[in-house]
Amino acid sequence: MDVLRYIKHPLFLTLAFFFIAPAAVLPLGGMSLAIEVMIWVIFAMGFNILLGYTGLPSFGHGLFFGSGAYLVGLLQHHVIKGIWIPLAGSILGCVIIAAVLAVFMAKKRGIYHALLTIAFTQMFFFLAFQWDAVTGGENGLMGIERYPLSFFGLFSIGIESSLSFYYFVFAILAVSIILLWQLIHSPLGTIFYAIKQNELRAKYLGYNAPFFKWLSWIISGAFGGLAGALHALLTHGAFADPIHWSRSGDVVMMVIIGGGLTNFFGPVLGAIIFIALRDIFSTITEHWSLFYGLLIVVIILFMPEGILGYLKVGKSGASDSMKEDSLKSDSSKELKPASLGLKGVE
Repeated sequence: MDVLRYIKHPLFLTLAFFFIAPAAVLPLGGMSLAIEVMIWVIFAMGFNILLGYTGLPSFGHGLFFGSGAYLVGLLQHHVIKGIWIPLAGSILGCVIIAAVLAVFMAKKRGIYHALLTIAFTQMFFFLAFQWDAVTGGENGLMGIERYPLSFFGLFSIGIESSLSFYYFVFAILAVSIILLWQLIHSPLGTIFYAIKQNELRAKYLGYNAPFFKWLSWIISGAFGGLAGALHALLTHGAFADPIHWSRSGDVVMMVIIGGGLTNFFGPVLGAIIFIALRDIFSTITEHWSLFYGLLIVVIILFMPEGILGYLKVGKSGASDSMKEDSLKSDSSKELKPASLGLKGVE
């Protein structure tokens, strides 16, 4: 019975879906689209740590996606021709960028926080678009290769083919989802959710809210950089377009459509629907974004919690166990620094 319970778990079903997906899409020639979906799932789920669990709106998250793409290319061109080190460098670079920018944003709330995200991403977009010597400017940074994966020099695995690269991205997706699942069920995840529900009360309980918001930005930025680096490997290039603030709205729509504001798996469904419909509508009309605008209006009016929130399917542990009343005095013991061992830097 325990085995059956694990098999029916949304986490297992999600990974099983992506594991067997090539059997359906390979005959149709849609491997690149399937890989892109997984990359956006990584990006959206990392972004949801910031928006869905910490309650921090960002309309400039494409900054990390684009930075990760450029960093993996620059590291391949100027440091080492490989995969592991450029990928790790992209993640580290985006962590540093997030750590610096979040210093300015962690103490801001609401509209001021959102406006800062737009301002910073537009600054990075201008640099990426104009700095031809480094980023390639309007033409982008090309020549990003899928070198064989080397395992301590003992053996290597090629990922140049679509199928092999699919399962490489799938392995990263699986690790990412499991890590994020563990995060939201940890004391740190509880604090993030507490800040979202009532930041002032979290402060009264002794938590340094700006520190934990800063930490949320770092975690989210790391996954954004990872997704951007993988996308650069998929397309063999890095471009300024994903950094523009208008493209950052894509990941916001994925979270809202799927129900990421109330559900751990919402960004997964949102990314699948967004990419699939974008691919379908773009073949019909160049004004495909109009359909998304209508879709968002319908969801906000009739399904404000997103599709999974509306269906009440597979709720995340954080949403189940951390209701708004978790911050009330009669249940605040779980949020005390002494019991969680996490207080933050004063």
